Amino acid sequence: MMRQMLQWPLRQWQLFCLALSFFSRIPVPGSTPYSPQLLNQSSRYLSLVGLLLGALQALVLAATTQLLPLSIAVLLALMAGLVLTGAFHEDGLADTADGLGGGLTFERKLEIMKDSRVGTYGLVALLSVFLIKWQSLLALDTEAIRALVLVAGLSRATAVSLTFVLPYQQLDAVSKTKPIATSLQKSALLWIWLFVLPLLYFIPWSLALSLVATLLFCFSLLFFYYRSQLQGYTGDLLGAAQQLTELSLYLVWLIWWRQQ
Repeated sequence: MMRQMLQWPLRQWQLFCLALSFFSRIPVPGSTPYSPQLLNQSSRYLSLVGLLLGALQALVLAATTQLLPLSIAVLLALMAGLVLTGAFHEDGLADTADGLGGGLTFERKLEIMKDSRVGTYGLVALLSVFLIKWQSLLALDTEAIRALVLVAGLSRATAVSLTFVLPYQQLDAVSKTKPIATSLQKSALLWIWLFVLPLLYFIPWSLALSLVATLLFCFSLLFFYYRSQLQGYTGDLLGAAQQLTELSLYLVWLIWWRQQ
C-alpha cells in the first residue's frame, strides 16, 4: 500500500511530462515513458499544460512591457506562444480551414487536411485569427496578462472535451496525422476542468459567467459543425477548436473590459 502511494505522484508527474512533450516544445526528462495508453491518460493534464504555456506568455509580456511599447510586447508574447508550442494548434487551424473550406466531399476534405502545404483558406484563417488576438490583447492593456493565462487553459479544456462527444476519424497510415489521445476515460474530463474552473473565482463574477457562456457556445457550435462536416474529430479539428475558442474568449473578455 505504501509503495503504491509513493508511486502515484511519480506516475502523475510522468503523465504531465508526457502531455507537456506532445503539446509543447518544452524539454522533458528523456526517461519519460510513452505508450498510446499513457498518452490517453496524459490528456487529463492538457489544460494544466495550457495554463503553464499561458503563464510563460504572460511572463514575456510582463517583462517586455517594461522595455518596449505595449503593441510590440503583446506581439512578442504571442510569438513566444508559437515557439513554445511549435505552432501546433495553428497548424491544425490552417489544415482545418483548407480542408473544410476547399473540400466538397468527406474524402476530399480529409485529403486536403493531410497535405502539408498551406492553402488560401488556411493562410487567411491564420492571419485573421492572429491579428484579432493581437489587437484584442493590446486593447485589454493590463488585463492581458491575466487573460493570457486563463484563456490558454480554458480553450484547451474545451477542445479536448470534444473528444468525449465525437468519434475519432482515423486517417490512413500514410497521412499527415498528429499524435493525439483517442480513447479517453471519463474521469479525465473531471481532471481537465478541475485545473481551470476554480481559477474563475479570482475574476469578477460577471466576467466569469460571460466566459463560461462563451465556452458552452463554442463547444456546442464546434460539436454540431464538426459532426456535420466529418462526423467526428481529428487532431487538426481539435487544434482549430482551441484557436477559435481562444479567440472568442479574448473578444468576450475585451467586450466586458470596455464596459467597466
